[in-house]
Amino acid sequence: MEITSFFFLCFLAVVLFVYYLVPGKLQWMVLLAASVAFYLMSENGVLIVYPLITVTVTWLSMRLLCKVDKKDIVKRRLVLALEVLVLLGILVGLKYNNFISSDSIIAPLGLSFYTFILLGYFLDVYNNIAEPEGNFFKTALMGLYFPIMISGPILRIRDLKKDFFEGHKLDYNNLTFGAQRMLWGFFKELVISERLGVIANTVFGNDTEYTGAYIWVGALAFTFQLYANFSGCMDIVIGISEMFGLKLPENFDIPFMTKSISEYWRKWHITLGEWMKEHVFYPLLRTQMIMKLGKVLRDKLGKKKGKQVTTYVAMFILWFSVGLWHGGAFKYVIGSGLLHWFYIVFGEVTLPFWTWLFGRLHINMKSRFADGVRIVRTFFLVNIGNVFFRADTVPHACRMLKEAVTTWNPQVLINGSLFELGLDWIDFTVTIVSIAILICVSMYQLRLEKTAEAEGQTYDYHGVRRFIASRNIVIRWIILFAALFYVILLGQYGPGYSATEFIYQNF
Repeated sequence: MEITSFFFLCFLAVVLFVYYLVPGKLQWMVLLAASVAFYLMSENGVLIVYPLITVTVTWLSMRLLCKVDKKDIVKRRLVLALEVLVLLGILVGLKYNNFISSDSIIAPLGLSFYTFILLGYFLDVYNNIAEPEGNFFKTALMGLYFPIMISGPILRIRDLKKDFFEGHKLDYNNLTFGAQRMLWGFFKELVISERLGVIANTVFGNDTEYTGAYIWVGALAFTFQLYANFSGCMDIVIGISEMFGLKLPENFDIPFMTKSISEYWRKWHITLGEWMKEHVFYPLLRTQMIMKLGKVLRDKLGKKKGKQVTTYVAMFILWFSVGLWHGGAFKYVIGSGLLHWFYIVFGEVTLPFWTWLFGRLHINMKSRFADGVRIVRTFFLVNIGNVFFRADTVPHACRMLKEAVTTWNPQVLINGSLFELGLDWIDFTVTIVSIAILICVSMYQLRLEKTAEAEGQTYDYHGVRRFIASRNIVIRWIILFAALFYVILLGQYGPGYSATEFIYQNF
């Protein structure tokens, strides 16, 4: 069931009606029933057996862990090993089998997301920073909550557990703000992402015909498509949850205005980055292997350089894991993982050179010009990684990048050739105007964030919606109806339209 479909909106309306009809203490049961129904109505609903196995193992492991004395380290580690081996075993067996076999296996919806959510919850319980849930069905809801089954975000249960089960009263602001957030997500997905996908598919599917500047256009189109698609899905998911009174974590924070790859990944797929740092990177730094390596390197290279190299080694494993999370193919390991590790390490190692060069050129490293150069550089590097992400294979990506720099045909950008990529001038204009709207709203949000930061406050991502709500009723409804009809009239759907899966749906 596509969450951009009319059928899903009807399903959501029914769930909302029942949710606020029952007493608050029973609302979580409505969400659990809706989550099971949503899964069963998906394309391969029978695969719900896999998340149910994951939930069961996690619940039993937590129960078993509670019975083990906290001083009995061996038994606690055996329970931990059981949980990790089963959950990651299922994940690897279903998602990464193509590394060792040409036979493909149909993976269940939300595989990586519910696995990481439940594994993260168990690890928090193991580390005594979260309370174990004794109710099996409540554990099931935390792993199967239906909006996040599409593309996340990866929830931190210790922060949301109370919110899920305390009950919520019908709130006008929750409903209206949630609906507006959903509309913004529909705008990104149906108006922008679907159109840009046509260009990306044309170029990446025919790169021997479309070379040079075409490839840069295709890479740029895919980067914006990916952002509009993934962040649009997050807007819909977070908006749905707001309507239930649930506040999910944000997964994006204007990532294309970042000045470094490290900053970019703090603002792109935020919940994955936080999960990886908390459960992979920091524990890795505390392992005996890394600590022994650090001691050897400090003795040979000095304290500062030894610590730096040790961190780079741990970062290599971290970024390999990030790339591997994205899919069972080496193009993901490189495009979303190791290439970004290289960017970060190379940037840190060569920082003294760039500082010297900017100084020789009399450029202030803290000036707006320097920041602008960093933003453009970061965006360019992200596009390179996305070529690997979108290409069929690593050799395919390498060939496209070679063709992009060896073929000189900038004239195609102005002679009308871009209209041969699948969009006529009307759709092209709609796309450009829509991206301009997206950028303007993002810049306004960025300004609100900086204002909140300057005042020592935390930005709550309601700023744009509060701005609309603060207008008089005429202006407010003009804005909302204009946005609604913009999506209805210009969205890519209707007779003969088959909604594209969200790009991160199968991750």
